[in-house]
Amino acid sequence: MIEVKKNNFLFNEEVNTFLSKIIKNKSFANGYIFYGAEGVGKKQTALQFIKDIFKQSSQSENVEEKITKNNHPDFLIIEPESLLAAKNSRSSDLEKTIKSGSEIIKIAQIRNIKTFLGQKSINSEKKIVLIIDAHLLNEAASNCLLKTLEEPSNGIFILLTSKLNLLLDTIISRCQIVRFRSFSSKQIESIFNDYLDTSKLKINTKLKFEDLINSANGSPNQLLKNIEIWNDFSDEIISKLNSPIKNSLEILEISKLISEKLEIYQQIFLVNLIQTIWWRKTKNIILVKRLENLKYLLKKNIQPKLAWETTFLKISIENIRD
Repeated sequence: MIEVKKNNFLFNEEVNTFLSKIIKNKSFANGYIFYGAEGVGKKQTALQFIKDIFKQSSQSENVEEKITKNNHPDFLIIEPESLLAAKNSRSSDLEKTIKSGSEIIKIAQIRNIKTFLGQKSINSEKKIVLIIDAHLLNEAASNCLLKTLEEPSNGIFILLTSKLNLLLDTIISRCQIVRFRSFSSKQIESIFNDYLDTSKLKINTKLKFEDLINSANGSPNQLLKNIEIWNDFSDEIISKLNSPIKNSLEILEISKLISEKLEIYQQIFLVNLIQTIWWRKTKNIILVKRLENLKYLLKKNIQPKLAWETTFLKISIENIRD
């Protein structure tokens, strides 16, 4: 594991300043949408924002602990059901449960919000609802949330999403959007060097560190995940994916190896990394599109071995050069 030397290294200073003014002036909106790429600190920032709101009306020393442990009486967190199932099963890695893109927030979960808001606040002036991955609301849940947002209440809603386009326009119009910007490659590298204890970190020498940074898509948190996933890969897989494969037999062998040895979330990471490396070497947009389609098939868990074989064979036939 990579140890963090300092806390809040994902905190977006521009957002921090904006939210601090809201706290100071007590100018709370009914709803907020924290929007930005995965791993840029949306949840971490939201939790700190919630703690600061509660501290205004209650000086109890254990406010932070209650929020962190999710046992504050005036705080409700809504998460996609697959994530909740993973926690109940004590999974050590939630990403391993997200294989088929079937995680969803259902209407029953949103109806719980109405019950929650219908109860009198206990320790604070406001009740706060945090919805993780709000873009995973199904149609019925979205419509139910919209009605809840329209009704006067003593609640503050904070929706987290990396896919604003999947939210209903009517929900977006009733919330204040707080934009989290992705980090540049230089910023991520600086964060990596300044905030993380890398003394025991081993990055495979066959990979350029810049490829790992670029594959993180502006997310420091994703970079950490990328490094940990990459270090779990065997040399048998790594050695064959430095450039597009042309030999059909090798394609069949590596496809079989990947599909048998790697979990779906690891395979998706591998596609992202291959895209970065092969684009750097070929600058071929067709290749990138082929790999993007492969990623889609893997997320749907549609015959992974066949998906890898078909993609690599098409790339080979199209004579993608190094």
